[in-house]
Amino acid sequence: MTEPQFPPLFTGQAAHGDDPFRLACAAADAGCDAGLVVYDLAPDILRAAIVFAPDVPLGQVAAILPICGVGFQNALGVLAPPEVGVHLGWNGDLFVNGGRCGALRMAAKGQLNDEPDWVVVSLSLTLWPADDETGQTPDVTSLYAEGCAEVGAIELLEAWVRHALVGINTWADDGPAQLHREWAGLAHDLSGEITVAGHTGTYIGLDENLGLLLKVAGKTVLLPLTENLTRPL
Repeated sequence: MTEPQFPPLFTGQAAHGDDPFRLACAAADAGCDAGLVVYDLAPDILRAAIVFAPDVPLGQVAAILPICGVGFQNALGVLAPPEVGVHLGWNGDLFVNGGRCGALRMAAKGQLNDEPDWVVVSLSLTLWPADDETGQTPDVTSLYAEGCAEVGAIELLEAWVRHALVGINTWADDGPAQLHREWAGLAHDLSGEITVAGHTGTYIGLDENLGLLLKVAGKTVLLPLTENLTRPL
């Protein structure tokens, strides 16, 4: 199999069937260089994780999660037919033509107001459905079931890393305004009463850093993006 090629200062590492998210977090704990991309390309699923070493507080750098989401949309938008629609969940879920097709997840080591030692963002994308009975789960889909059979997993992975890097550089140079506009235009199902990160309330909007504003029991509650931090099992 051809090995994926990444931008300068990024290094690829095959996971050989293991979980790239777990491996990337372990490598980051061990002190690996930023830019490590751990990946596993199976016939039915694309999994990858990128290690970052940001120099801003964790509360701000959590924006890497939506940046990588917009990067995924941009990457697939170049490779997929024009009628394919991609939308993004605030928690990192990925939707293709309205069905959940995968997810981005984020882990970090550090305190909220300090620069983290590292941040890892993972991508998991279903390429083929687990079985042929797709009508049983209409809210779940796979990439190739949505007219994207010509999209190669390697090309998509490479494009995701490139577009995520462009987004991070733009955010670092110009602030969050462009990210806010782009992500808001791709948001999935942010209206009415929603449940996110264990909180149920009426959606009000996003703050400038893409924190989620909900009306809960008559009070406005801000959920920062760090609510989405997790660690792989």
